[in-house]
Amino acid sequence: MAEKLKIIPLGGLNEIGKNMTAYEYGGEIIVVDCGMAFPGDDMYGIDCVIPDVSYLVKNRSRLRGLFITHGHEDHIGAIPYVLKQINLPIYCTKFTAGLIKLKLQEHGLVGSTKLITVEPGQTVRAGKFQVEFIHVNHSIADSVAFAIHTRMGAVVHTGDFKIDSTPIDGEVIDLARFGELGKQGVLALLADSTNVERPGYTMSERAVGATFKRQFTGCDKRIIVTTFASNVHRIQQVLDAAAACGRKVAVTGRSMENIMKVSTELGYMKVPKNTLMDINRIKGLPLSQQVIVTTGSQGEEMSALYRMAFSTHKQVDIGPGDKVIISASAIPGNEVTVGRVINELFRKGADVVYDKADMLHVSGHACQEELKIIHALTKPKFFIPLHGEQRMLQIHKRVAESMGMHPNNVVVADNGSVIELTTKHMKCEASVPAGIYEQNYFIFAVSGKVCALYKEVAANVKFRLRYRFGGYLNFFAGKLYYDALSGYICFVKFAVAVKVAGTLCGKAACAPGRLGEVIQVPYRAGALKVFHGHSFAKAIRCVRVYAERFVELRGDVLFRRALAGGGEAA
Repeated sequence: MAEKLKIIPLGGLNEIGKNMTAYEYGGEIIVVDCGMAFPGDDMYGIDCVIPDVSYLVKNRSRLRGLFITHGHEDHIGAIPYVLKQINLPIYCTKFTAGLIKLKLQEHGLVGSTKLITVEPGQTVRAGKFQVEFIHVNHSIADSVAFAIHTRMGAVVHTGDFKIDSTPIDGEVIDLARFGELGKQGVLALLADSTNVERPGYTMSERAVGATFKRQFTGCDKRIIVTTFASNVHRIQQVLDAAAACGRKVAVTGRSMENIMKVSTELGYMKVPKNTLMDINRIKGLPLSQQVIVTTGSQGEEMSALYRMAFSTHKQVDIGPGDKVIISASAIPGNEVTVGRVINELFRKGADVVYDKADMLHVSGHACQEELKIIHALTKPKFFIPLHGEQRMLQIHKRVAESMGMHPNNVVVADNGSVIELTTKHMKCEASVPAGIYEQNYFIFAVSGKVCALYKEVAANVKFRLRYRFGGYLNFFAGKLYYDALSGYICFVKFAVAVKVAGTLCGKAACAPGRLGEVIQVPYRAGALKVFHGHSFAKAIRCVRVYAERFVELRGDVLFRRALAGGGEAA
């Protein structure tokens, strides 16, 4: 019987984020990446979505290691939650290890987690796998691709990458190694599809530095720059531009402060002498000498820039004396929140410069011509596009075919698909649980006013909201959850992950919740309504108002129980 290699994407297909892929060979499993995704606009109260790892939990005895390509949240964000279910060693580069360690400290997992640092160019043996680390360029330092070697041959997993001939750290992508692997023979290529819709090449990160210098020179206003906290090279260019113009720099936002600390300690960022100041001290300088680097490039409600825009930041008040530079593009799905912050900054009288107006951001992902270079160098027998929505995966499939690949040797898979490879054939027929489940909900969001969704429900009795997402939903402490099956509202005292999987949906019963307790509710129609940012009493009032109207329309027994119980267990 021919040997088989199984490749099982558990996240990152038909979506942006939540990247996770399992490789199974000879009865052993390794996992590449373990990321989170941002919740959609209709996922009220959800803080983050992480992959469904029930297949890995079921096969925990066969796991040999978790390999991380780089330190972005969509590749490491789920690690603490997954480690609480399956403990396995983590292999990654030095900077990525520093970022993961911050998460482990926050969740009290440092002592129980084996975190192994690997240099690009080195190879790690994990059971029957040998995993080679290959340096690539991306919008975060220390990014790598993997060449996963088995007796069947090599599989190249690019992770997120681009080809930057003038990177800030001087370390260009190791194209020579990709070429060597191609000459030796590559069984399969799994490549980043994020920018496959864009023709040509991605601009170099160095182009943004020239824009910073142009924006800083001759400006008599305070300059506030927001970017992805993890983009150390972007922050380095802000520091360099500020120092060249005689300005001091202050940093605000927890993630920005943490990454600045890690990157300087590990030598990935070099702060110009006498440039960095505490944010409380920099306020004493003239506006023309101040630069503030902040989080909030995605319009996150608790971020520092959001609080500045809506006048809730303790140290910074935005006004006509400010120039705000947004050095990032909106992640798909975040366009509305980013636009809201930009509009509020304009309302405050600030001079706002954002991506559409100047060369203030370049992507960290390869465009079509760069993807073709990787295909040409590796010459894979089989190809599986990763990291993207359906249109991106399909376009990448066409790119591979334009490079001479036979359509039968390219597969566009789904999360949970089991892709079986032999040295001669590839098939994708079976699947494992990956949390993809269509669910019907009636959602009521507490936001101080009647939400649009409630109006739609009231107008259309047969309204059905179809959810299509997967994995575990991570609910943080300090928020209220309404369980329609039991009719209770519960205040979550400790963080909890609630599983979303078809196996749980058949259970009618759910854990009874009381105020002050954590509840884990099986997902089924109308099973969970989420409220956050409001008091228990206000949530009760809102539930009663909405439920009364809903019962009037539907006579739904679940909501009658909610009304009768008043929201709290007897």
